[in-house]
Amino acid sequence: MHRYLKPLFFCTLLFTVQFAFGSIRLPKLVSDGMVLQRGVKTKIWGWASPGEKVSVKFIDKSYSAFAAPNGTWAITLAVLKVAGPHAMYIRSGKQLITINDILAGDVWFCSGQSNMVLPMERVKEKYPEDIRTADYPEIRNFFIPTSSNVTKTQSDYPAGKWVSCTPATVLGFGATSYFFARRLYNKYHVPIGIINSSIGGTLIQAWISADGIKDIPNYANRLVQLKDSSYLDQIRKATLERAAQQNEARKIVDKGLTGPLKWFDTSYIAGTWHHYWLPGYWADQGIKGLNGIVWFRKEVDIPASMTGKNAKLYMGRIVDADKTYINGILVGETTYQYPPRRYALPSNLLKPGKNKIVVRVENYSGKGGFVPDKSYYITDGSQTIDIRGDWQYKVGGVFKPMADATGADNFVEQNEPSALYNTMVAPAINYSIKGILWYQGESNSGKAGEYAQLLPALIKDWRNKWNMGNVPFIYAQLPNFMEAQYTPGDSQWAALREAQLRALTINNTAMAVTIDAGEWNDVHPLDKATVGERLALAAENTAYGEKAIVSSGPIYQSSKTEGSKIIVTFNNCGSGLVARNGKELEQFAIAGADKKYVWARAIIKGDKVIAWSDEIKQPLYIRYAWADNPDGANLYNKEGLPASPFTSDIDY
Repeated sequence: MHRYLKPLFFCTLLFTVQFAFGSIRLPKLVSDGMVLQRGVKTKIWGWASPGEKVSVKFIDKSYSAFAAPNGTWAITLAVLKVAGPHAMYIRSGKQLITINDILAGDVWFCSGQSNMVLPMERVKEKYPEDIRTADYPEIRNFFIPTSSNVTKTQSDYPAGKWVSCTPATVLGFGATSYFFARRLYNKYHVPIGIINSSIGGTLIQAWISADGIKDIPNYANRLVQLKDSSYLDQIRKATLERAAQQNEARKIVDKGLTGPLKWFDTSYIAGTWHHYWLPGYWADQGIKGLNGIVWFRKEVDIPASMTGKNAKLYMGRIVDADKTYINGILVGETTYQYPPRRYALPSNLLKPGKNKIVVRVENYSGKGGFVPDKSYYITDGSQTIDIRGDWQYKVGGVFKPMADATGADNFVEQNEPSALYNTMVAPAINYSIKGILWYQGESNSGKAGEYAQLLPALIKDWRNKWNMGNVPFIYAQLPNFMEAQYTPGDSQWAALREAQLRALTINNTAMAVTIDAGEWNDVHPLDKATVGERLALAAENTAYGEKAIVSSGPIYQSSKTEGSKIIVTFNNCGSGLVARNGKELEQFAIAGADKKYVWARAIIKGDKVIAWSDEIKQPLYIRYAWADNPDGANLYNKEGLPASPFTSDIDY
């Protein structure tokens, strides 16, 4: 019988939050199913009455400690080897807490914004076999719930538990961190613990402690400002008032819901509706500058062979919110733009012949509509009906315009300096780890020069807080995103990637280049396997000491001018540089003293690339893949890893 199928015996616990004699409280991380870091001294900690003795028994060793005057206690375990499952017994007076199913292995603290959060559930259509075979009881995930606080450092998380990986539970794992953990587990066969502390849309400065950000003046000054309780109350009040104004502006009459027949009703007959080509944004199809409610409809022919079955409607992605109806029945709704629309249809809904699809879309800012190059179809699993093409639309209502938020009106606590460190990081710093995984930067892309300060500050800060030396710090570079650019130009995302690239000068760091793993129309690309596995490859080299492994694509080292040509030297060439797919090298651009870039021809010579252009007689600067979405970037090493984008003309 597999050891994980053996019965586990649990003690009944009497728990109280007050500190009375015999009242031990443990942090949420120290709980059933936890993975403890092997090979280092590991701390177990908690709270009890001041002066109270706490005894711990684990793997035939006993430990004890007395609670300090503030009620905290801690013990340090002997260095652990890969082992488990074990039970730990923690006693004080008559109280006994038993923690079951403990493993010793490698623990990774995984953090960042939405692409680190994005769960396997969101990519399940892309990875059905990976989900079906996700039977890894020694991979454990602890997902930290969202919270923020600009004024106080928290000592514990409000909730959370360790979850073993199964085909059912893996849907709640972060996709990037799962593929990362799976590769490491399959290679090293040691338990892997994932602590996922991530929140979508967040800024790097929110993840750095007050100590770590004190040398960056504007953020240090902001922290001082936020310590003024009267000021904090004022901006919170202003934020609430603006939210109320926004809600009021959106309280409009929706014509589609107020007439004698609602526009989704099967008896409603569309009259003066306009043509609309789906997918697409309505700003590109005759509806300029509208934030509000727009209705869309289409009649679709369904063959009799598809009726009487459960089916699914795929409505791509919609900006921002939608309610979707088929034959007058609400089949699904989503309140914001990022999730894919995948709506289950009951077996009695579709009928042979004409079926009416109606979508009510609310858009709050920017371009509203249906994101191109996504999936728009109905399927029963064997047959598929494409629903792209000619639709009809009618405006249901227009939101009242509001001025852009500035200053206090724009206060979002989770984006303030240290607000996420205080709640999402600080409670974990006693928990020993193998390394840190970081995937963030999208929200800071407008201030790349600042990010070049903030990322090193975060690395230094977290290493100081964990007090485990230069713990491996491995991060993902931003992928390709947004429209392709066919002339050399400026790019905020490219500049942010450059800031990320420069952090490789910090000892014991590594970066996964993902310039070929993004999607032009989605800030949350589905290809999380490539990202996770490249991060794991970097970990094999950096954290596991496999220095012979080629763990990265080519990295810019230096460049020099010889006549009318620029010669670029790279590190991480592996067994050689190649132009992917056998094409000529693309996405190299050069410039003279005026920094006006033109496309360059480029060839590979050993571990170097030589670039030139007849338009530039005295080149001084060179760039590669310098665009939000550098379509065609094809410099790789023979191991199949892409070169990082770079520029030679920025000095952060």
